[in-house]
Amino acid sequence: MTPIRSNVLAMKPYPPGKPISEVKRELGLDRVVKLASNENPFGPSPMAIEAVQKAALTMHHYPDGSAFELKQVLSAKYGVPTDQIMVGNGSDELIHLVGMVLLGSPEDEMIVGDPSFSRYDASAYLAPSKLIKVPLDSQFRHDLPAMARVVTENTKMLWIANPNNPTGTIVRRNEVDRLLADIPKSVLVVLDEAYFEFAEHESQFPISTDYLAKGHNVLGLRTLSKIYGLAGIRIGFGFGPSYLVDAVSRAKEPFNVNSLAQVAAIAAFEDADHLQKTIENNRVGIQRLNKVFQSLGCNTCESFGNFVYVDLGKPAKPLFDDLLKEGVITRTGDVFGQPNCMRITVGTPEEMDFFVEKLDKVTHR
Repeated sequence: MTPIRSNVLAMKPYPPGKPISEVKRELGLDRVVKLASNENPFGPSPMAIEAVQKAALTMHHYPDGSAFELKQVLSAKYGVPTDQIMVGNGSDELIHLVGMVLLGSPEDEMIVGDPSFSRYDASAYLAPSKLIKVPLDSQFRHDLPAMARVVTENTKMLWIANPNNPTGTIVRRNEVDRLLADIPKSVLVVLDEAYFEFAEHESQFPISTDYLAKGHNVLGLRTLSKIYGLAGIRIGFGFGPSYLVDAVSRAKEPFNVNSLAQVAAIAAFEDADHLQKTIENNRVGIQRLNKVFQSLGCNTCESFGNFVYVDLGKPAKPLFDDLLKEGVITRTGDVFGQPNCMRITVGTPEEMDFFVEKLDKVTHR
C-alpha cells in the first residue's frame, strides 16, 4: 500500500446531507422534504433549464476554458474588470484553488471563524499549514477584533463567511473596515458571499466588490448553487486582485467549468422574477421559522441566509431523528461542533407547512 500523507488522513470528509431517495428507501416513506442543504426550493430558473437543453446538443465539444462569455456578463453585471474575475466548479473549487496558490509551508497560517464553512479548513490541511480557529462571538457572529489579534507575520489568509454558514449571521461594513485597517495588507481577506443576494438589502452589508475597487487585498466568492438553484451543475465565481486571479488561472484545470453550467449561469442572471420570488419566499419563511421555534422557547440567530440556525438548549440529534422518521431532513449542529443546534433551510410554503406539522407532532408526543 502506498503511504498517504498524514495531513490528508487528518482531514474529515465533508458530511453531505442525506438525499431524499435514500431517506425514502431506508424509512419506507412516500413523501420526504429536504431542508438540509440550503438549496433553492423552487429549483432553477426556467430560462436556465431551457439554456441547458439547447446547449446539450453541443456537449461533445470542450467548454470554453476561459469562460469568456460568462466573464463578460459578470463584468457588466457587477462592474468588475474581467482580469479580476475567476470562475470555478462551484465556489468550493475556488476555495481549494486559493489555498493551493497561497499556502505552501507549515509556517503559513490561515484564520477562520468557528463554526463556519468546513471547506476552508481543507485548504490548511492540504498545504499543510497552520489552521487557527477563532470562536464566534456571543451572537454567533464572526469576532473580527479577535481574529485581527491572532494575525501574525505568517498569516496568509483570513476567511469571513458573510452571511455565515451555518449561523446565517453577518458582520457589517464598519467592522470589516476596522479589520482591514488593523491587519497587514499582505493578508488576503476572503469574503465568502455565497448567500449575498439574501443579505444585500441590509444597508450596512459589506460588499467585496466595493473593497476591491478601492484597492484592498480582498477576495469575494459567490455561487449559483443557492438563490439561483444551480447546485447540481456546479458553478461559482469570485472577484479578486488580478495577481490572485492570474495565479488561480495557472493552477486550475484547463476546462474546470463545463459548458452547460456556463450557459445556465448566463441565463439565470437574466431571470429577475425568479430571483425576487425566491427572496420574498425566503423572507416569509425565515419569519415563520423564527416564530415557531421561539414559541418553543428556543433561541434563533438573526439570519441573512436562506436558513435558520436554532439553539434548542439540549442535544438536537433526537429531534433530528424524530423529524427524519416523519419525512423531514434537517441538519444537526453536531457536524459544526454545536450539538445543541440545528439548521433548517427555508422551503416552499407547502414544505414549510409540512415541516411545522411534523415539528408540532414530534414535540407534543
